[in-house]
Amino acid sequence: MRIVIMLTYYQSERLELRILKPDSSSAVLDFYERNRNTLEPVEPLRPQYFYTITYQSRNLTWEYNAFLKSKHIRYWMFRKNSNIPIGCVCFSEFQGGAFHRCMIGYKLDQTATGNGYMQEAIAFLLPLVAKHYEMHRFEAMVLPENESSIRLLEHLHFVREGYLHSFAQINGQYRDHLLYTYIVPDSSED
Repeated sequence: MRIVIMLTYYQSERLELRILKPDSSSAVLDFYERNRNTLEPVEPLRPQYFYTITYQSRNLTWEYNAFLKSKHIRYWMFRKNSNIPIGCVCFSEFQGGAFHRCMIGYKLDQTATGNGYMQEAIAFLLPLVAKHYEMHRFEAMVLPENESSIRLLEHLHFVREGYLHSFAQINGQYRDHLLYTYIVPDSSED
């Protein structure tokens, strides 16, 4: 078996993918403030202090430590040679044992949509996370009306597996979600 070590920095064709530390909290705060009107309707309610440097610094500290412990990974996306984040891809809720699964989530700056950036980032990261964490299954939960996210997942060979009634509290209300899964191809022939 080959061991793959996850790095804090990768480059894909057009993107830099970075695990951020607290010194990037102002850039992350700017991302959330810039996209507040787009993200708030499709995410859990955020406390008002979410939109502060202190909160983002503490969150980046927690995320970095969770990355070091192989518990949670959030890669922030940047166009090459830019220090302005345009989105992120998050892998969480890792489960081993008989399951070898995790959840994937993502968000993209409203000004960066339609360029294939998220597809590029996820296509780049999926095989790395699959190898490093020995994942068999990735799960994504999507609001049924989020057509662009559904298209993205299907293009990446995720398959719709179910309908989750009243699954998660989004913007203060429990909402139905679609369950999409990606099964990692068998690599036993490698």
